[in-house]
Amino acid sequence: MGTAALLRAAGVGVGDEVVVPAFGNTEVAEAVTRVGALLAFADVDPVTYCLDPDAVRAAISPRTAALVAVHRFGRPADVGRLYELGARHGLLVLEQGESESPYDEVAQRRERAAYLDARLRGVRTPDGGDGHTYQQYVVRVPGNGRPDRDAFARALRGRGVDCRVPVKTPLHRQPEFRRYVSLPQTELAADETLALPVDASLTKRDMQRIVSACNALGGLLQPAF
Repeated sequence: MGTAALLRAAGVGVGDEVVVPAFGNTEVAEAVTRVGALLAFADVDPVTYCLDPDAVRAAISPRTAALVAVHRFGRPADVGRLYELGARHGLLVLEQGESESPYDEVAQRRERAAYLDARLRGVRTPDGGDGHTYQQYVVRVPGNGRPDRDAFARALRGRGVDCRVPVKTPLHRQPEFRRYVSLPQTELAADETLALPVDASLTKRDMQRIVSACNALGGLLQPAF
């Protein structure tokens, strides 16, 4: 069953609030609005990019009926703490996972991620954590905000590196879901994150090109003083 069907089956609907992340996951927000419930956005953890349980606790109101924990980039959400919150407040807790990959493919992505972890300079590499499958290898580009990250991405593409911005605009800033709420970690992540390739098909030469391109550019994008 999809998220909307699960919410509907649990009796979540008009007048209820559902806590969700604003960092991507349009389909989750659409599912909530489809059943007539209201979106309550909570901030993400800056390391996992998944819902921050403390932010979820702050977002809970008397109308909150459910929360949706979304696993991001191959890194699982802190579902243990989120289920505890759900039990304490009588909330439905749903999880939205990512498509599972064969073990061999995950092992190869982890191997490529380890290669990048050990060699990249000038960008902040991801914290692997427990169970990270690197569906995406997401780095942070330091600098003075979105123009730096976007300029960095354009320069990488010009050097033959197929990178992409994982979340261009958080949901709470989009017209159809707009909410005037403070989500500092979500907004910073949207401004700084960039996904680098770690596909199992990449050769060692491909990986060397990624490292060479990133390291040549990284030192140019430091904060201004």
